[in-house]
Amino acid sequence: MRHQAIIDIYDYWNRLRGASDAPLKSQIEPSSLGNLLPSLFILEKNDDLGAVTFRLAGTRICDLFGRDLRDESFAELFGDGHTDDIEATLLGAMHHVIPTLLNATGYSTAGHQATFEIIVMPLRCENGCRARLLGAIAPSVTASWLEIVPLDFLALDRSRLLRDNPEQNGGGSNWPYTAAAEPPNGLSAVLGRMMSSLFSGAAPR
Repeated sequence: MRHQAIIDIYDYWNRLRGASDAPLKSQIEPSSLGNLLPSLFILEKNDDLGAVTFRLAGTRICDLFGRDLRDESFAELFGDGHTDDIEATLLGAMHHVIPTLLNATGYSTAGHQATFEIIVMPLRCENGCRARLLGAIAPSVTASWLEIVPLDFLALDRSRLLRDNPEQNGGGSNWPYTAAAEPPNGLSAVLGRMMSSLFSGAAPR
């Protein structure tokens, strides 16, 4: 991890979980996240669509791609033939309860490119389900065109698991779980309110 925003959100997630394998979603306090909020997203295992999709995405992420990403497949942002690998990585992070770091390069139709760090970290539900991920996207360097010229797709450069130790495998035999719908409170509500003004007509779930 090189980007300070990625380090900060990972440290926050790590502090929250304590001795647990992952924190509860209800433990996240938006007031503690400050200027990280626009770069955060929440993913969920969407059984209806058969994919891991965006439940919410911060304004900076929506602006990077020039649209509201809610209900879109995260893996479909990658256009380099790694869609299945990305989907499997996300499901593995949920199943084995292990945060994962992705390095990717984003390309625009205008010929721009930029590198990004992406982190996804599992969240637990009150009933024990593991079907949500908290994540963040951050560019490796500042570029004047970012958030103005939309990205067309991402290409995966590398990924790695952020294990506590080599023996960690988590999971258990009761996967998959189906996440129950939750009211938009806490982090979900704040991220929803922070959607880009371009998409202000789309209320969060």
